[in-house]
Amino acid sequence: MKIGALKETFEGEARVAMTPESALQLQKIGHACFIEAGAGLVAGFSDAAYEAAGVTLIKTTTDLFEAVDTIVKVRRPSVTEIRYLKKGQTLISFFWPAQNPELLELCKDKGATVIAMDMVPRISRAQKMDALSSMANIAGYRAVIEAGNHFGRFFTGQVTAAGKVPPAKVLVVGAGVAGLAAIGTATSLGAITYAFDVRPEVAEQIESMGAQFVFLEFEEAQDGAAAGGYAAPSSPEFREKQLARFRELAPEMDIVITTALIPGRPAPKLWTKDMVEAMKSGSVIVDLAAERGGNCELTVPDQKTVTDNGVTIIGYTDFPSRMAAQASTLYANNIRHMLTDLTPKKDGIIHHNMDDDVIRGATVTHAGAITYPPPPPKVQAIAAAKPKDKPKELTLEERRAREAAAFRNQTKTQAGLLVLGGLLIALIGASAPASFMAHFIVFALACFVGFQVIWSVSHSLHTPLMAVTNAISGIVVLGALLQVGSSHGLVVILAALSFLIATINIVGGFLVTRRMLAMFQKS
Repeated sequence: MKIGALKETFEGEARVAMTPESALQLQKIGHACFIEAGAGLVAGFSDAAYEAAGVTLIKTTTDLFEAVDTIVKVRRPSVTEIRYLKKGQTLISFFWPAQNPELLELCKDKGATVIAMDMVPRISRAQKMDALSSMANIAGYRAVIEAGNHFGRFFTGQVTAAGKVPPAKVLVVGAGVAGLAAIGTATSLGAITYAFDVRPEVAEQIESMGAQFVFLEFEEAQDGAAAGGYAAPSSPEFREKQLARFRELAPEMDIVITTALIPGRPAPKLWTKDMVEAMKSGSVIVDLAAERGGNCELTVPDQKTVTDNGVTIIGYTDFPSRMAAQASTLYANNIRHMLTDLTPKKDGIIHHNMDDDVIRGATVTHAGAITYPPPPPKVQAIAAAKPKDKPKELTLEERRAREAAAFRNQTKTQAGLLVLGGLLIALIGASAPASFMAHFIVFALACFVGFQVIWSVSHSLHTPLMAVTNAISGIVVLGALLQVGSSHGLVVILAALSFLIATINIVGGFLVTRRMLAMFQKS
């Protein structure tokens, strides 16, 4: 089949649906690739690069529609582009069928098959085709970069000779793909990051990335996941509790990134005007839902606005286009995987299998009929883990009682060890010379102090500590070598044992350090 990529006409759109690399992969499964001249220039892919990959250049849009069997593009098609469609042609692009019923009717009347990349079901097998996730990943990362560009301070806290800089506080509303990307970027930049999601089961994911999950004191169980892996609307009671919690957080936050979307609906209003007014001057709000109306009441799509109290609200709708080369590469791969599934025999012939969950879910018009909305997928979306019970917060008296009990237990353990150690020293001292006892006491103290020092170090610092422990082990090796020649049999045995253990520690330390350093080397 002949696959053709259109040049995007939407203002500000820099992505392209086919890259030279994806074209090479499509040719391997039997397809011939075409592209409108200049379609990839803004994303950094020259016409010469496409020609080198075996792609045929077509000068005009109308000529491309005439030449190919399948059209691929990024943005939803315009009315003009739909008029160029022929009966039996296939169009693959973002489409948003719930928001564009008139375009669905036009495509049905044309007898064309339309595959909406925004309708790919979120099941495990379809992850490679999930264009929403690949674009949301870029948007979440870019949102933090844009916020930093308009925020007048460091993200990470610093203590310098010129003064102390507190870390920025970032709140991410929604922990989907975009939200998790934003959380990862904000924490890596050193910000104190908070995150909220209607699905309590994602709390563990959020905390594993170094952020703090914002819990709600809500009696009823709230299931925020709908069929297909997408978010579901919340109850009015839950929403009121949610807004009340956001009002508490608003004065403390420096940066707020909102990502909440519900398929087929306008974006829910989660950050109200009074919350914006409660924020500090210089704070930044990045609304990733701006294209669907925005999560913030004051968001203006495609614009950056500054409120009277000095809060910057960013409502850009082209975050992926601001990283056009990377976004085009990922989106072109999503398209390629979709076409690979449509070509099961890898013979260049598309077989539109409406019994396939992924193909059926993404198909919105086919054979002269509107097939949207699709039935629920036979395979369920990725199962959500059951939310763990939130640990009960202890009162001040309960915390003090627990600390006192722990201290008593620790004291008893240490006292028992001291008594045991004393008995052992007395037993050995009865038969050992005075010089041995002096060395043994130093050895015992070194073991005790070394254990306390090493055990108190954070696990994340153990690898840098290898250099110090190796140096200590070197001293042990030298001491053991000096004692091996002793005339006392017990001293010789202990010296040999010390030499063996220290050598193992040195060798193991170097091996672990080498392995850790290799993880940070570029391949």
